[in-house]
Amino acid sequence: MRSGRSGLSRGLTRRAALAMGAAAAAVPLLPRAARAQAEAWFHGLSGFGELKYQADFARFDYVDPAAPKAGMVSLQISSTTGNQAFDTFNTLNIFVLKGDGAAGMPLTFESLMARALDEPDAMYGLVAEAVRAAPDGLSHSWRLRPQARFHDGSPLTAEDVAFSIMLLKEKGHPAFGQALRFVEGAEATDARTVTVRYDKARSRNLPLLVAGLPIFSKAYYTARPFDDATLDAPLGSGPYRVGRLEQGRFIEFTRVADYWAKDLPVNVGINNFERIRYEYYRDRQVALEGFKAGTITLREEFTSRDWANSYDFPAVREGRVKRETIPDETPSGTQGWWFNTRREQFADRRIRDGLNNLFDFEWTNTNLMFGSYQRTASFFENSDMKATGRPSPEELKLLEPLRGQVPDEVFGEPFVPPASDGSGQDRNLLRRADALLREAGCKRDGNVLRLPSGKAFEIEFLDFSGALQPHTASLIKNLKLVGIEARYRIVDAAQYQRRVDAFDFDVITRRASMGMTPDEGLRSMFGSRTATVEGSSNIAGVRDPAVDTLINAALTAGTRAELVTACRALDRVLRAGRYWIPMWFKAGHWLAYWDMFGRPAVKPRYDRGAPATWWYDEAKAKRIGKA
Repeated sequence: MRSGRSGLSRGLTRRAALAMGAAAAAVPLLPRAARAQAEAWFHGLSGFGELKYQADFARFDYVDPAAPKAGMVSLQISSTTGNQAFDTFNTLNIFVLKGDGAAGMPLTFESLMARALDEPDAMYGLVAEAVRAAPDGLSHSWRLRPQARFHDGSPLTAEDVAFSIMLLKEKGHPAFGQALRFVEGAEATDARTVTVRYDKARSRNLPLLVAGLPIFSKAYYTARPFDDATLDAPLGSGPYRVGRLEQGRFIEFTRVADYWAKDLPVNVGINNFERIRYEYYRDRQVALEGFKAGTITLREEFTSRDWANSYDFPAVREGRVKRETIPDETPSGTQGWWFNTRREQFADRRIRDGLNNLFDFEWTNTNLMFGSYQRTASFFENSDMKATGRPSPEELKLLEPLRGQVPDEVFGEPFVPPASDGSGQDRNLLRRADALLREAGCKRDGNVLRLPSGKAFEIEFLDFSGALQPHTASLIKNLKLVGIEARYRIVDAAQYQRRVDAFDFDVITRRASMGMTPDEGLRSMFGSRTATVEGSSNIAGVRDPAVDTLINAALTAGTRAELVTACRALDRVLRAGRYWIPMWFKAGHWLAYWDMFGRPAVKPRYDRGAPATWWYDEAKAKRIGKA
């Protein structure tokens, strides 16, 4: 299993959150006490006005304030944002469409506020010490800390914040531009106060997105183009700056000794490594060998075969390398083979429905994945937003106006991928697939299945790695049994990303997380507007007014209960659309690491905690010969 380009995610900055919706839902972003105090300043925001930490909090509960600042951790990029790629980089500018961005760059920038990893979506003051909302919810103002500085010592001002927001909206990667389209403007009302204005159609969580955006130096980018691909390290204000790098091979970040925000409550007990290094490998097995050799010191394993068979090496047997499964309480994401519905062969839902019968998960899980996974059915798997059973009365209030616009199955049990007999070639499912394909107008011509247009039915599975080739091979075998010519094509990472950005593919594998409080990422992935925007996360090309309506309901929900209801209704409609062949999930992270780290006693509920809250333990490192 692997992470994919999720567009808008925690990677926008290392503390980002997002959203999109209506003004009526805006005020609850402030704590409830704020709603009775117009123009009052507050220390935090959340999607529904719920904050765990009071204004005088000293630190987050999941950190150790005594964590030493020392040593290095080396790892690989495991999820991407903006223009980042998994196995190479050629630019340090990850915020535009051009190039393949380097891992770790968000570490060099600061944002107005920082995420709390033990709350669904709460944010607390970082560059901004306080925030207030206008009574009508159509603007938020942030008051900046006077000590905020860029790495060159220049002050970080409200002008820089306003400049950054509008720069990302106008010239940033499409993921940013789409998310910020309901920002009407951003202005510095004085040196320490920035006000952001929204269109009345804005989402509940748009202020959270704004609060998590990277802040750029206006002076720096006035003197140079923002949208270039470059290996020049940009001017930042975060806890790390770019250190040594070798294009496409590794990049290091060094901790800023005089980092202006190191003692703020949101930073206590984090940013504990003197150096953070990202290693790049073209091949997953070579990367595993790099971990065995100690080049990589912290690794999340995504391959069940390797987790079961490849960690019996001397350092593990001697106790110098540790393995563990860390629980994951977040929605498990949307990993699957995604159809490009812009292509002729996938335009008909009945065809996509038929193809869903041809992946034998039971055989794959048993024979290739050691029984480690569960089958994904929902777009909100592993969460209470997953639709189950028949629609509730609350869901029906949202769905009934869409009757006739959506498949009838939406009003019954939600679609669940068919279970096979585990043979790898279930004849009943093959017959069902054949019947649905014929119903859609496909015809057999000897051993060849032809589309209604008469063209031979062909599918190319595009990838940049062979990690999932064995799993895809079992699907390809069944596709060929019904007359579809299918092939698996591996291209280099740069070509892969160019083709995906231009929607030049038949089927790709993608995993994206919905988050605890789904936000503007929903519109980016499934909204009609993004279906034709190159570089957007709407890889399937979903263009459905019913989906747009339900996304809007989710993004304008006034309470968490309303959000859950809207997401369950949306889940039903998306599942009925058959936009993908869902793969699998597990509610945990497989971590392997050289035993040279310390960590807090408590893991943040909604995050792995590694490496954010971990630290280098010199005594442990000496004991295993890694000091």
